[in-house]
Amino acid sequence: MELLALKILVGFIVGVLIGMSGVGGGVLLLPVLIFGLRVPAIVAVGSDALFNFFTKIPASLMHLKKETVRRKVVLALACGSVPGSIGGVKLLMYIRHLYGDGVNNFIKSAVGILLIVIPLLMLFQRRIEERVANRPPTMKGFAGMVLIGLIAGFLVGMTSVGSGSIIMMLLLLFYSFPPKINVGTDIVHAVVLTGVTGFMHFRLGNVDPGLVVSLLIGSIPGGLLGSHIATRLPMLWLRRLLCALLLITGARMLWA
Repeated sequence: MELLALKILVGFIVGVLIGMSGVGGGVLLLPVLIFGLRVPAIVAVGSDALFNFFTKIPASLMHLKKETVRRKVVLALACGSVPGSIGGVKLLMYIRHLYGDGVNNFIKSAVGILLIVIPLLMLFQRRIEERVANRPPTMKGFAGMVLIGLIAGFLVGMTSVGSGSIIMMLLLLFYSFPPKINVGTDIVHAVVLTGVTGFMHFRLGNVDPGLVVSLLIGSIPGGLLGSHIATRLPMLWLRRLLCALLLITGARMLWA
């Protein structure tokens, strides 16, 4: 019972942080699962992917209703991210076949690198947005979006991290969509990507259903509270603090 309450509390805290800062759930939750709850890394990845799938559904429906989604971009990204995700999951299974539990160390190293790269990109996101605001697109067409999806999908398949943050940054760097279109398109695509990734991990036995349900129970009220608090706190400094903590966590994972 105590462990169940702890899992719900973790979901609540992560939900509050997501609602307050807008930082993706994967980068916040995965280190807590691995280091805090001592969940095996490969189970943490699968459970986190499924958790992200369910948490992004309400926001994606809202963006579809508000017509802030480029459906063709979602399709193009998915054409790359779905096979990329499958490739990432299959690579994990191959590593587990060769090294057994050693796959967990591989995942920790991969997640550690992403927890350093993603916060650094987030710290400079505002400057990047200002620099590319009036710039014409530099990567045109369907093929470029498929490539972005392929890269992000592969990383998500291996780590469950990046379904939102990495694709958002790549869209920002190589395309000139309005911010609300960027966000809506990214979230709807993330539902597709995390759905495929979570389903594959679930079929392979890499998901703890009880853990996912507990996290969801806590994250829903947490997200609502976080969104409410977000209007009353200086978000820029909160994002910077979270990025600093993620950088430290990433370094800790690589050091371990």
